[in-house]
Amino acid sequence: MTAKAIARHDIIMNFARPPSLDEVEGLIRQVVATLPDELAELCEEMLIEVEDFPDSAMVQDMELDSDYDLLAFFRSGKDVAPGVQKKVANAEDTLVMFRRPILDLWCETCEDLTTLVRDVVIEELCRAFEFSEEDTTRMLKSAQSLM
Repeated sequence: MTAKAIARHDIIMNFARPPSLDEVEGLIRQVVATLPDELAELCEEMLIEVEDFPDSAMVQDMELDSDYDLLAFFRSGKDVAPGVQKKVANAEDTLVMFRRPILDLWCETCEDLTTLVRDVVIEELCRAFEFSEEDTTRMLKSAQSLM
């Protein structure tokens, strides 16, 4: 058995079943509670939603090839339409995470699920708040050192 096969076996043996929507949401909440300060202050009142897949309208609007192509999506409370924002938000900022694509990536990579979710959350929030690639990389490394 190769090292990769052993690692995959260990991961499968640690979970009797795939994590539920509620379990994934709990994991995301733990990750959000430990975000780097510069992201945490932007997300203090952010809602978190977990769905199995993006809806068909989102798949079509984003021109995705598959339901599995999107791991997360940040929806600003100020957005009227993509690229158009109001001066005052009338809705909460919401981080929507897609459970099945995340679990699929987890199975493909054999990476620790918490690490994978943490990286997806940080990358999506950095993209949404327009942090540079260098800032994103620094925050990912910083979060990794905390684990």
